[in-house]
Amino acid sequence: MKTRFDLSIEGMTCAACSNRIETVLNQMEGVEATVHLTLEKASVSINSTTLTPADVVDKIKGLGYDIKTDKVLLDVYGMTCSACSARIEKTLNKMAGVRSANVNLAAATASIHMEEGMISTPDIIDKMKSLGYEAKVHQNKENTERNKSEHDLRQKQKLLLSALLSLPLVYTMLVHLPGGLALPVPHVLTNPWIQLALAFPVQFYIGWPFYEGAYKSLKNKSANMDVLVSLGTSAAFFFSVLESIRSLIYPTYKPHLYFETSAVLITLILFGKWLEAKAKGKTTEALSHLLRLQAKHATILTNGLERQVPIEEVQAGDILVVRPGEKIPVDGEIISGGTFVDESMITGEAIPVEKQMGDVVIGSTVNKNGMIQIRATKVGKDTALAGIIQVVEAAQGSKAPIQRVADNISGIFVPFVVAISIATFLAWLFLLDQGNLEKALEASITVLVIACPCALGLATPTAIMVGSGKGAETGILFKGGEHLEIAHKVNAVIFDKTGTITVGKPVVTDIELFHQNALQYLVSAESVSEHPLADAIVTYGQEKGVKPKAVKSFEAIQGQGIKADIDGKQILIGTRKLMRDQLVLYQEKAKQVRNFEKKGKTVMFIAINGRLAGIVAVADTVKEHARDAIHELKKQGLEVIMLTGDNERTAHTIASTVGIDQVYAEVLPEQKAEMVQELQKNGKIVAMVGDGMNDAPALAVADIGIAIDTGTDVAIEAADITILGGDLRLVSKAFQLSKATMKNVKQNLFWALAYNTAGIPIAASGLLAPWIAGAAMAFSSVSVVANALRLKRIHL
Repeated sequence: MKTRFDLSIEGMTCAACSNRIETVLNQMEGVEATVHLTLEKASVSINSTTLTPADVVDKIKGLGYDIKTDKVLLDVYGMTCSACSARIEKTLNKMAGVRSANVNLAAATASIHMEEGMISTPDIIDKMKSLGYEAKVHQNKENTERNKSEHDLRQKQKLLLSALLSLPLVYTMLVHLPGGLALPVPHVLTNPWIQLALAFPVQFYIGWPFYEGAYKSLKNKSANMDVLVSLGTSAAFFFSVLESIRSLIYPTYKPHLYFETSAVLITLILFGKWLEAKAKGKTTEALSHLLRLQAKHATILTNGLERQVPIEEVQAGDILVVRPGEKIPVDGEIISGGTFVDESMITGEAIPVEKQMGDVVIGSTVNKNGMIQIRATKVGKDTALAGIIQVVEAAQGSKAPIQRVADNISGIFVPFVVAISIATFLAWLFLLDQGNLEKALEASITVLVIACPCALGLATPTAIMVGSGKGAETGILFKGGEHLEIAHKVNAVIFDKTGTITVGKPVVTDIELFHQNALQYLVSAESVSEHPLADAIVTYGQEKGVKPKAVKSFEAIQGQGIKADIDGKQILIGTRKLMRDQLVLYQEKAKQVRNFEKKGKTVMFIAINGRLAGIVAVADTVKEHARDAIHELKKQGLEVIMLTGDNERTAHTIASTVGIDQVYAEVLPEQKAEMVQELQKNGKIVAMVGDGMNDAPALAVADIGIAIDTGTDVAIEAADITILGGDLRLVSKAFQLSKATMKNVKQNLFWALAYNTAGIPIAASGLLAPWIAGAAMAFSSVSVVANALRLKRIHL
């Protein structure tokens, strides 16, 4: 039987590559292959009983090429505990073509990286179905929330029905209270067949999902919470049925009934799951808040006519009208009008930002006062907010390395508990209370019920979800749970200068003029210059309302400045050397210029017709709060370093301004990466803070790469953590949040393990009733989620 499949290959650069791969594959026994360079694809046919597609993939990788990967996020239905998520993950990771699979119990998702051509999403969904779980491609959050609400309503209805049927059975327990505490119970409720009628729908209708889950789990040679619940409640129920039949055969026999135990256990477990779901819903509030920020409609302008359309219909290039008070629908560029925009949802800055023609606006920010027209540049999943939501979803669905501890324990936990339960039953029946079947059964059921590994499975993912959500609300985007875990270990922080510590845009800081029209001549000449500092002077002139004059002639003098003819006057703007060469006397201002230069400013002289007319100082200013941010990092005991490609004098001036002692100047981008690696060799856990562009090599090799940006896709892709809005104080807050989250994870793991460590021996000793064990089990899961929710209230 032939197996045919296509593989997408990475790394081919020329025909020699494709020919080499094709030749080697065709030399494999039973393999026929055609490799297409332009399509970057190999069409393969295997006619062999010994070879598999995985062998072909290994051969291609052995030649130095790779197979392209695809990523899919699935919503998973039917997981009840960490044993479920661990089993799904283990099975998926064994499938040929799956690079990695992470299953998140708290988020009920599975994130899979797979090799294109080797395996498909339907293949994975079918495999999960064979394990007993339903899976669908992750829907948008609104549809997911709608489905979840419908599911929660059904669960609530089942819980209420279960409670109503169980209450009469609970009331029968009151007849067994000691002494004068016993309450009168109607005779009808003590009838075994009435109790059976009440317990039967609870056991086999409401409790059927436990049986179904247990069957599928055991069928796949594993065990989960459903197995424990099914064993425990079934033992109580069927023992009671046998006792009822015994009382029917022997009318004088007083049966020992445990119908209330099975019914109450199922009710309490459902109640615990309902509370847990309610609490888990709060862990994703941050993501829901981001989704609510998205605009729902847009007004498109076509041939002078306006029409309102759903946001999904907006295309790149469309002209949109945005009125005061409306949300800007998508990312775009203003082509008409001016306004102030509230960008607090991105930058955290409450003061609206002025926007004019040509300025970029971000989708879902709020237009405060003027009507504007924008040209859509990024729509749908390409907008800044959509990118942020994708990052937060990925972080909340990812798995921190510490979670592997819980997964390993969960994998062997349920069989271990079943063995203890059997041992408990035998110990009571033959040693501790010989012949007392009821006591032996009660103790073994209690062990099964109290030992559910739910709390263990929820310990890590719930804290990661809340922590990453808290970060998103604050303006800190963690790209994954592993980065949230590593960040608190950082002990050295490297900062880039331009665009990170400084604004990255030169501005006029000082100006002194001795001629009436000097500013107008200065702005006019610089308006035709291409020098980076010219923009700062032109912007300054616009702010002062200066109207540029016509420039008759213009000459850029390399490394010195510019020469222009305006209104018949010769205008010179530039360095000391330019002034000397043109015989302009400037010495009286030399001392003042040196003082400016000591502060890291670039100074230009202005001369009109050979006479000094003024000086102007331009500098890239330090960001607001930069000094406070560096101070906070030092308070945390972190080593702070600045790397820059700028000159020594400017670098040390900026560093001293913000309080950085270690400075390395005139460093190329690739050298920054080398310096990061040097620190790592010395045992440092290094975070690199940069703008996500020219710092990409250093961001990539650092243990934690932190991009300072305002939500653009460049920064989000470049780093492990993105700081929105450019506030450097968020860097130290990212480390604080990581530390608080990992502390919370360790608390959850400790209490989950402590609960089971203490609970199982107590249950085995016969000191607990099964229904109390059920309540304790439910409480343990809820308490873990509640502890994780405390992260929402931490002050950063």
